[in-house]
Amino acid sequence: MYAILDIETTGGKFNEEGITEIAIYQFDGHKITDQFISLVNPQREIQPFVVNLTGINSNMLRNAPKFYEVAKRIVEITEDCILVAHNSSFDYRILKTEFKRLGFPYKRKTLCTVELSKQLIPDMESYSLGKLTRALGIPMSDRHRASGDALATVKLFKMLLDKDLDKNILKDAVKIEQKSKIAPKLTTIIDELPADTGVYYIHNSEGEIIYIGKSKNIRKRIIQHFTGTNSKSKKIQKLVHTVTFEKTGSELAALLKESAEIKKNKPIFNRALRRSIFTHALYSFTDSKGYINLHIDKSDREDLPITTFSTRASGKHFLFKAVEDFNLCQKLTGLYNTKTSCFKYEVKECEGACINEEPPMEYNKRIEQLKEKYSYDNKNMLIVDKGREISEKVVFLIENGIFRGMGYFDLNLQINNRKILKSVITPMTNDRDSQHIIQSFIRRNKRLKIIDLNNS
Repeated sequence: MYAILDIETTGGKFNEEGITEIAIYQFDGHKITDQFISLVNPQREIQPFVVNLTGINSNMLRNAPKFYEVAKRIVEITEDCILVAHNSSFDYRILKTEFKRLGFPYKRKTLCTVELSKQLIPDMESYSLGKLTRALGIPMSDRHRASGDALATVKLFKMLLDKDLDKNILKDAVKIEQKSKIAPKLTTIIDELPADTGVYYIHNSEGEIIYIGKSKNIRKRIIQHFTGTNSKSKKIQKLVHTVTFEKTGSELAALLKESAEIKKNKPIFNRALRRSIFTHALYSFTDSKGYINLHIDKSDREDLPITTFSTRASGKHFLFKAVEDFNLCQKLTGLYNTKTSCFKYEVKECEGACINEEPPMEYNKRIEQLKEKYSYDNKNMLIVDKGREISEKVVFLIENGIFRGMGYFDLNLQINNRKILKSVITPMTNDRDSQHIIQSFIRRNKRLKIIDLNNS
């Protein structure tokens, strides 16, 4: 659990400042679960430049509670939480100073979104909260007021959690929380999980991730793990301490995140998985007569496939449908072994490429249409899918046929703006697995929104 906060102060000499406003949002990694916002009477003068910056003056604070009157609420809302702030060393120092004046030791673990942003979003022009959120397309209101700045920090932190593929933020949080809590029973873990699409992480008592999976229904999938009787399920049941999760909204996002994070984290119970999630691919070659032939083969070849499949059977099924959809020749797709005409020609459903009746140029046009539809080689495009909430979408960026990454954006954001688009994208590896996942998903989801960047 995190307590994301922002503090406005009087300004003045180091460690002599007083709090004028505080906003704290308790955040579980997915949504805000509690909040506390209050003006505070600092019982000291506010520096003029601070009044100009925040708009907070002494008249506004005359009837505001003093710090000792809000201290208990601050302790309660931040208990067992990691404090998160933009330049957390400042906010944490101010809080400790105020509590010290009351004779109360105040200790919490902290995370700084400035430092995290520099690690996870390098090469930004500025890491000030205002400029950074503007560059990332994060909406912000009431700048230099505690509530507005803290809310913007929540949104920024949520983006940083998405970009933290190594899950270092999450691992640290699990370690802190497990020190102060009794290991929950399996039923308690299940009760806290959503019935949503996403990626889940099973942790042991040290906070280490021992298994990563994805599901359209996280809760249902975890129940299967916890009630399974096979060797792996029993080992997981014995070692599990907690389960964390990341909602993705999009199944494609879940598939890509699962694949990428298994490779990065190498959980002990994922190591037995197949090295590749696909085994066969669709290849093409031009024969001596000039016709482009298609055939299914193992995916370990050097030449670039049109698309890939989990099994030879699924590849064959795809080809049979492609023959129907694009009016192709059974013989030239390897589905009908003959030295003469194919069966479809005999029933007048083939244009005769199998016996050289149809000109190669005409036949090859339809092959190119198939390639254009099912391969993103050399393409510049966006795949847009549903987000985690109604107000957002997720976008996947393909540049020159290379998968660059994915990111979430607010529906009001102009994603055709390349600069803003690049800022919301979390870079991901363009490997054979990610290519297969994307191509397979496009094949299975006919209504998927795809934006051609060359024409936008």
